[in-house]
Amino acid sequence: MRVFWFLLLTMVVVVTAVTLAVVGGGGSAVLQDVPPERFTDPLPAARPVGRADVEALRLPMALRGYRMVDVDEALSRLGAELAERDARIAELESTLAGDRAAAVTTGADLFKQPGDRPAAEPADRADGAEEDGR
Repeated sequence: MRVFWFLLLTMVVVVTAVTLAVVGGGGSAVLQDVPPERFTDPLPAARPVGRADVEALRLPMALRGYRMVDVDEALSRLGAELAERDARIAELESTLAGDRAAAVTTGADLFKQPGDRPAAEPADRADGAEEDGR
């Protein structure tokens, strides 16, 4: 019976010592506390977001996936960038459509550069022959 109590007491001491060593009991901490990951916005503030910026975006992990606040923040930033680009594209397309409509009604050359002079008109033939080679 003494052997049983000796083994039981020894097992309790060993389990307690291992638990304290793993948990960090005593003066020295074996497992240090890790500070929680915080989202630092890597998306550039001074320029538009590019494809490489989105590919490099890494969100910090939480206990059950990603932190919703960080994901919402990143998605709202990307949504704002896309809305701004869509508005700019629509503005440029409407300007281009207006310029094309004006060029069609006035007969202007769309590919003419601002400094170009108009092409020389072909000289009228003195004999009055038509252009088709008659």
